[in-house]
Amino acid sequence: MSSAASNLVDLPTADFFAYESLLSQPERDKLAELRAFLATEIAPYAGEWWNKAEFPAHILPKLAALELSTPAQRGYSHLFAGLVIAEMTRVDTSIATFFLVHHDLFVESLYAFGTPEQQQRLLSDASSLRITGAFALTEPNHGSDVAGGMETRARRISSSTGRPDGGGDTWVLNGAKRWIGNGTFCDYVLVWARDEADGAVRGFIVDATLPGVSRTRIENKIALRTVQNADIVFEDVRVAEADRFAAISSFEDTKELLRGSRIMVAWQTVGQQLAAFDVARQYAVERHQFGRPLAHFQLIQQQLVTMLGNAVASMAMMAGLARLQDEGAADMPQVALAKSYLSARMRESVALGRSILGGNGILTDYRMARIFSDAEAIYTYEGSFEINTLIVGRAVTGVSAIA
Repeated sequence: MSSAASNLVDLPTADFFAYESLLSQPERDKLAELRAFLATEIAPYAGEWWNKAEFPAHILPKLAALELSTPAQRGYSHLFAGLVIAEMTRVDTSIATFFLVHHDLFVESLYAFGTPEQQQRLLSDASSLRITGAFALTEPNHGSDVAGGMETRARRISSSTGRPDGGGDTWVLNGAKRWIGNGTFCDYVLVWARDEADGAVRGFIVDATLPGVSRTRIENKIALRTVQNADIVFEDVRVAEADRFAAISSFEDTKELLRGSRIMVAWQTVGQQLAAFDVARQYAVERHQFGRPLAHFQLIQQQLVTMLGNAVASMAMMAGLARLQDEGAADMPQVALAKSYLSARMRESVALGRSILGGNGILTDYRMARIFSDAEAIYTYEGSFEINTLIVGRAVTGVSAIA
């Protein structure tokens, strides 16, 4: 190893403007605890899990012991909550995605929409990962347009007669959902379906072992391979009225929740850039060509500085968005701008990082290949780049380009 490589720990990090310093001391201490966990329990094994497309269920008790479920609900700042996701993504995007789906969608749904009885029954176990959840919104034929095109149906019946009566205590679900993260192994699925009676969107807490629920893992992915995405089919699945989210009567009711999860995915773009910079800089310092470290060459330095600039700019935008969250003022166009713009910066940065590694950048033996591939999933989910761009375009022009 070169002398420069041995001193790498003394060089500035990708948090070049020290946004982490904006956290309180207890938050910085907790982030350090998370980093230590990720370094010992995740980083050495993440590549193997990714290659085998296996989810490491055995780590869940240790992950739960960090007590990081829904940090804002625990009194932490939104900046801290975002940096938790960024740091997880920095080490393993798949684990961060599991965490986001379970906590920022499933657990937050229980906080936002759950009845006192539902919260009493599920919230503690969900927060502590004794049970796991999934969020079933996307369908085989509906992604960006699922709000208006949702085909999954819910019919309310009387359990005693089995006939529709508009006021029964049982619902029957029929339909299909696709790309459901954690869907192969979760205990519960939050299912969004259209009420046959009035066309309104309803939300249901569905026990994944109920008769009529079938789950199939989506195979052959080139990104987020550790994440267990599933196709889920519901055939005459009977769900008790007690398991319906009574606070949900339209798709509009879900927007606050989806805004929050979209923010967390934008933080994932930050984590991807931090990871790409970490790996590319180390490789540039340690790899020798023409008798010198790659880092000696001007074009390599320019690429690294571009990656660093993208990461710093992205962290700045997200720190500003966290401030707006703390004030209760973050709106969907602002969130959409962060997700779309930072996705593009992420894509540029991981491509530069892959280029610095040359041929090694396409081997999963090297982390950069995973970083590069996983970025494509982030670019698409929680609103594609194009849809988020058009949300912002509508906000700044007053004209909608979305049919």
